Amino acid sequence: MSTVQRIKTISEFHRLRGLPKPEHPLISVVNYSAIQRTPEMSSVSWVLNFYQISIKRGVAAKLKYGQQAYDFDEGVMFFIAPGQVFRIEADPTLSSQRSGWMLLIHPDFLWNTQLARTIKQYEYFDYSVAEALFLSDKEETTINTIIETMRQEYHANMDKFSQGIIISQLETLLGYAERFYHRQFITRKISNHAILGRLEDILSDYFRQDELAKNGLPSVHYLAEALTVSPKYLSSLLKVLTGQTAQQHIHEKLIERAKEQLSTTNLSVGEIAYALGFEHQQSFSKLFKAKTQLTPLAFRQSFTEN
Repeated sequence: MSTVQRIKTISEFHRLRGLPKPEHPLISVVNYSAIQRTPEMSSVSWVLNFYQISIKRGVAAKLKYGQQAYDFDEGVMFFIAPGQVFRIEADPTLSSQRSGWMLLIHPDFLWNTQLARTIKQYEYFDYSVAEALFLSDKEETTINTIIETMRQEYHANMDKFSQGIIISQLETLLGYAERFYHRQFITRKISNHAILGRLEDILSDYFRQDELAKNGLPSVHYLAEALTVSPKYLSSLLKVLTGQTAQQHIHEKLIERAKEQLSTTNLSVGEIAYALGFEHQQSFSKLFKAKTQLTPLAFRQSFTEN
């Protein structure tokens, strides 16, 4: 069983990976070819106190993140936020020419900037490794150019303008990553629509087996676990494919079920609310009206009139 090691500072990370002391304590761009690996590293899970953004090629290892494992046969870009657990498992039977880079940024570097507040809006920091970003050659060139600009800036003599310039470049990088993820959701239609189809099946089974009355509405975490994706990835994917978040999608299916019950049964609104997992009829009626512009009774009446 592996132990978990928390790395508090970028300087500590450099030391553990056999790298020279970073030129700045709060930000560093590391070349993968310079990282030294020791056998004991494969038995340790890591928790960083800083952000890690990277593109890796030829690592000859698997990175485990939660319950997911990912092979670095191709170049991929992924994002890890402070406090997340991951583990690198080196394969001693493989040898390869490692390349790529790793950007390390401590939250303190963002202090007193707008990005300190807005960086949490980039949901891909909460995606699993299996949901990494696959870049085209053109996209990778764009990202690499930004990273090189940041590297040159902090390698130069840091002055009062340096932080603002680097933050601006980081915001640009994060914006491009969001655009490229949006592109990936669209271009990987077969796999993504397969997830959507499985989601519909899971929700239909959940509603059909009367799980609502026993357990209430399924949570986004429940659905994500059933689909073996991360909750944030599921919501982002649905937002692109359907225009709705995962929570909105759940509510949409609930309203469909409610309409069916209101139009085909003589159950009271209270009985329907209970069957759909609501403790209070008022909560059900409020959600129904927000989604349909009608109260449950008004919907039933309009249906019978038609």
